[in-house]
Amino acid sequence: MNITLTLGEWINEQLHKTGITTNTYVGEGIAAAIFFALTILVGWIVYHIFERHFTKWAQKTETTLDDEIIKNIKKPAYFFVVLIGSFYAINQLSMLDPYTKEIAQIYAIAEILLVAFIVTRVINVFLSWYAEKLEKQKKKKIDNRILSVFKKFLFGIIYLIGFVLILYALKIDLSGVVIGLGVGGIAIAFALQNILSDVFSAFSIYFDRPFEVGDYIVVGNNGGTVTKIGMKSTRMQLLQGEEMIVSNREITSGSVRNYKKMTKRRVEFTIRANQNTSLNKLKKIPTIVENTIKTCEPAEFDMIHLREIGPFAYNFEVIYYIKTGDYHIYLDTQEKINYALKEAFEKEGIEFGFQGRTGSPA
Repeated sequence: MNITLTLGEWINEQLHKTGITTNTYVGEGIAAAIFFALTILVGWIVYHIFERHFTKWAQKTETTLDDEIIKNIKKPAYFFVVLIGSFYAINQLSMLDPYTKEIAQIYAIAEILLVAFIVTRVINVFLSWYAEKLEKQKKKKIDNRILSVFKKFLFGIIYLIGFVLILYALKIDLSGVVIGLGVGGIAIAFALQNILSDVFSAFSIYFDRPFEVGDYIVVGNNGGTVTKIGMKSTRMQLLQGEEMIVSNREITSGSVRNYKKMTKRRVEFTIRANQNTSLNKLKKIPTIVENTIKTCEPAEFDMIHLREIGPFAYNFEVIYYIKTGDYHIYLDTQEKINYALKEAFEKEGIEFGFQGRTGSPA
């Protein structure tokens, strides 16, 4: 005899001692009510602990993740306690003994669904917190479409596991279900392998952050500014003006050069002095180039050397740095340096040399 019947019988015995004649169901009903009341009390205590203690503790931590998790699970935790308590309360009623198996299965299904709901809320909180953290670090708005799809994908996995557990709770043979899910999953994977590959690549781009909208990247032999990162493809505005659409799978399977990540660009170019330039003027060229580059912000002069005495010109190798990865700033700076060098050479009477006998000057 379990505790539920013992409690019901004990209540009936106490009523009989006081002179009250009752049947078995009265004591069982009172016992069920006591259990249910205790369940409500325990649930309230659990909720109170979350509200007063865990919440205050979470507020003292630096991160807001624990605050949001506690906020989202305290009510489901209360209902979970009530659900378990109500199950034991109903078990005290002997009139429901013929339906014990069905009742146990119903409550098992309810518990599985509630646990799945709690897990999905925790995942939702974690992903939202992670996206907010990325926004603060990058100071850019995160594309919520990819995050939403990823959430739904994870939710689908959680509820699929819950569905399998429900079948197990209902004593259904899972061998056929598992085989069906496996064969169906393989068939779907083969049919949608390219699409799924692009989608998973989009997740990789989202979480790994190799580039973002507005970055100048080079994929293969093409370079351009990223204008949109979608679930299947990424769009780039090329320097020539046209839009290039590249599948996410192609991007993640190859190498990507992100010039926006550059904090310092190294620039190397050659200056050719005419072969008739005198030695005195040749020795002036390094100082002229150094002073010229130093006046062209944001360029930082590094070095200049007479690298080669060619058949048609004296070739000077020049190197300088720019504290930015912006390609347009680099072009503007190089243009400013070219104009300044042209002006400085004309003042000194130095002529530019040629690459070849019929070539163009450097």
